This record gives sequence, structure tokens and C-alpha cells, in this order.
Amino acid sequence: MGYSLLDLACDVLKNAEAPMTYQQVWEAAVSSGDALRVESAGKTPWQSMGARLYVEVRDNPKSKIIKVGARPARFFLRERQDQLPKGAVQSLEKQEARKADEKSNFKERDLHPLLAYLAYANSAFNRGRPIHTKTIEHTISKRSGYNEWIHPDMVGFYLPLEDWSEGVLSLNRLTDNNALKLYSFELKRSLTRSNYREAYFQAVSNSSWAHEGYLVAAQIFQDDDFLAEIERLASSFGIGI
Repeated sequence: MGYSLLDLACDVLKNAEAPMTYQQVWEAAVSSGDALRVESAGKTPWQSMGARLYVEVRDNPKSKIIKVGARPARFFLRERQDQLPKGAVQSLEKQEARKADEKSNFKERDLHPLLAYLAYANSAFNRGRPIHTKTIEHTISKRSGYNEWIHPDMVGFYLPLEDWSEGVLSLNRLTDNNALKLYSFELKRSLTRSNYREAYFQAVSNSSWAHEGYLVAAQIFQDDDFLAEIERLASSFGIGI
């Protein structure tokens, strides 16, 4: 049998200083050149690596590899598990979250013009209905403390009256149908495992009055489990990402 993805993962983890995600395992294999030893790993080899590792630790009780943590799952050699200090995974997660913020060389307010442009001009988002937006200066609000989660970062509205003929306007008045649509936006520089829950429920709290509410971030941690959790929250509470 040839050199497999599982063999490759074991070789990488022999020298790993800490548990690694499957993406990190593949990146380390590419850096060392060992990835070239695998005959075929498909068009997305890191995903193939992840699938192989997940199946291995789930179905093989005698596997050389163990899964550590859950969001995201990390992998380590079973024979080296005694080398893991207590709280190692939690420490890794905090370090990564801190690094993500340090890499962001911009302020949250810098995202406002970008979102304003996207909401107005990007038809993939607004479905061809330009949304007008305004930044809310919640830092000068007189309501703080327990009420601090009442202000979104930006609000938006869509009112299609300029596209309506007089007949449509008359019909709207007769049916008492309000065509105004309101939007709420909560902005963050990044979404990571350390801040996504607070950020998401802040967006939920701030958007109770809006027809559509969104949590917006310039950087979202790319991990399958993390993205699945965000998708679950969006489906459960109706705040888009």
C-alpha cells in the first residue's frame, strides 16, 4: 500500500508542538515537502485530509491519532497525549483569537463606508433594491449599562416610491400597505470562536425592530465546524451573516 494521507498526518504530528487542525496538518506537510509523497489527494487535498482524519478517529478505536477539542477539532498522536498540558486547547483558541485581532490593522468604523456601498450597489445582496444606510453614534447615547445592546452600528432602509407610478401609489394608500423596509447591521472586525456568540446575540438584540438584521465582519474564521455553528445560529434566530 502506498503512502496515505493518514501516514502523512502521523508524520506531521510526530513533530507537532501542539494539537493541529486538519488544515494546519496539510499546510505543515506542504511546507516540509512531504505532501508530494501522497499519490493523489483530489483537487482539495486539505479537505481530503480532514475527511480522512475525522473518519479515522470516529471509527477506529485503536487509531494512532486522537481528536482534541471540538471547535475546531484538532488532532494529536495518541502516544504523545501525556505531553499535553492541562488547558492546552483552550490556550490555543485564545491565542488564535488574539492573533486575528492583531492582524486587523483597521478600526471597526473603517468598515462602515464599505458596508454602505455594498448595501446600496451590490445587487447580489440587495436583490436590486438600493438600501440607504446611516451610522448610529451609539457612543454618545444617553442609554448605557443594561441598555447598551439596543443600538446597531448601522441602520438602513429601502423605499421604492421613486420607481412607482401614480397608480401603484394610489393602490398602496388604499391597501394601507407600508412598503418601507428597515435593516439593522452589527459590524465586527472579525468573527472567531472567542467572540461570535456575544456578537451574534448583540445583533439579535439590536435588530428586533428591523425587517432584516445582519452581523457583518471583514474576517470570519475559516473552519468547517465554526461555519456550521454560525449557519445554525442564522437558521435559528434569523440574523444573516
